[in-house]
Amino acid sequence: MSELSVNHLLGIKYLKEEDIQLIFETADQFKEVINRPIKKVPSLRDITIANLFFENSTRTKLSFELAEKRLSADVINFSASQSSVKKGETLIDTVNNILSMKVDMVVMRHPNPGAGVFLSKNVSASIVNAGDGAHEHPTQALLDSYSIREKLGDVAGKNIVIVGDILHSRVALSNIFALKLQGANVKVCGPKTLLPTYIESLGVGVETNLRKALEWCDVANMLRVQNERMDISYFPSTREYAQQYGVTKTLLDSLDKEIVIMHPGPINRGVEITSDVADSKQSIILNQVENGVAVRMAVIYLLASKIKK
Repeated sequence: MSELSVNHLLGIKYLKEEDIQLIFETADQFKEVINRPIKKVPSLRDITIANLFFENSTRTKLSFELAEKRLSADVINFSASQSSVKKGETLIDTVNNILSMKVDMVVMRHPNPGAGVFLSKNVSASIVNAGDGAHEHPTQALLDSYSIREKLGDVAGKNIVIVGDILHSRVALSNIFALKLQGANVKVCGPKTLLPTYIESLGVGVETNLRKALEWCDVANMLRVQNERMDISYFPSTREYAQQYGVTKTLLDSLDKEIVIMHPGPINRGVEITSDVADSKQSIILNQVENGVAVRMAVIYLLASKIKK
């Protein structure tokens, strides 16, 4: 397979397994590039990309921006908090105004699920979903799978547990789709109040006991508790959550095997994981950050090569 089967990256659920493998093989090449003294390639010199962030983001936005600049694309950054959106401009008007500047690709984060799909049907640019509400965050799931593949050699057949706030997490949903597509065994673990009722219909196991989940898994992906998405209290206190679902070094060391610890960031140190776990040799959190740039370069490059046709 030499090109993606899709013209946009709207969600993992629209991809085939071959698409994921192509993205990973391309990311392997870009990973070499970003570890060179001169980290740029002229691949996208004639492509203009607009980053539209209607929700706050530091890491994802920086990662995309860096990926675009490493590929020599022209980059426009648009932050909705300082824009006409506040004055009531619609999403389509905003984007059409940006497209009239001859933009080829739009990377968008939006609080409404399905915003990227809506956009892809109404504008001519290639759309990359950088997170839509609590729905999907495809590039995060790709970089997570890529990091597992790098650490363990393969994703297929591995036992992966996603721990924490599954209910509000776009990372969890995209990860479940990506891991299942590649043949991994997936479980979710967290308080019952933070597990969606439909979760088992996605073909994942449910485990409410953290220790049992860790004894089962090869990799634990620890999610942040998304307080900003919660309109009610889903558990008694942060302290109690940390006691039941936080991973400590003592807990890790008491397992009879060494598991891999991941986190999409930003970390609430002392809640999902303690600092000594985050900074331990079992953690691949910083690898995830580095791989994020290579994977996003791959996605942008592969989508752009379809535009150029």
